[in-house]
Amino acid sequence: MVVRLNAALFAHLALAAAWCVSCFAQAQDLSVRTGRDGEFVTISAWAVMRVDPQVAWTVLSDYDQLAKFIPDMKSSRVLSRHGNVVLVEQKGDVGFLFYKEPVIVVLEVHEEPPSRISARGLEGNVRGLETRYELSTSASGVRLDYSGRFDPDFAIPPLIGMPIVNRLIERRFRAMVTEIQRRDALARGAKQ
Repeated sequence: MVVRLNAALFAHLALAAAWCVSCFAQAQDLSVRTGRDGEFVTISAWAVMRVDPQVAWTVLSDYDQLAKFIPDMKSSRVLSRHGNVVLVEQKGDVGFLFYKEPVIVVLEVHEEPPSRISARGLEGNVRGLETRYELSTSASGVRLDYSGRFDPDFAIPPLIGMPIVNRLIERRFRAMVTEIQRRDALARGAKQ
């Protein structure tokens, strides 16, 4: 990834980095669980953050930028948009150390602003893909819930496979949370 920084952006990033030290304390309210349901891998994750819900929504629905901050995602691009239905193509890798499998999917994404994004796989090498992000607010902050299930069209190695999948999902979910917090810090800094 190539990043060009001007002085103002660098100052905002420095502010965001300093603020994100405290973000991680706030993001300690985070959980990721994966499991098996027959052939399907199931995912349940949540995080609570002190952020502007609109910023969280903007990050979740910024499909063309996801590959810039989601680990192992090589590209994510909008193919078409018709109202609240978006076709998104994503490419990346799943794996650990020397074990890598390419992943290519075309998702049909349904947006229900400002609280829900659900998607299902239409094409690619991940069968039965269904995911959902939900945002809700409470006195403790913005809660982000993620659930999903998929049947990979590639082998998940026995014994180490599910721990690898859990680690990959956790890395990606944490990256999403971190980006929400980073953009929130930038927005707060811009308002001052």
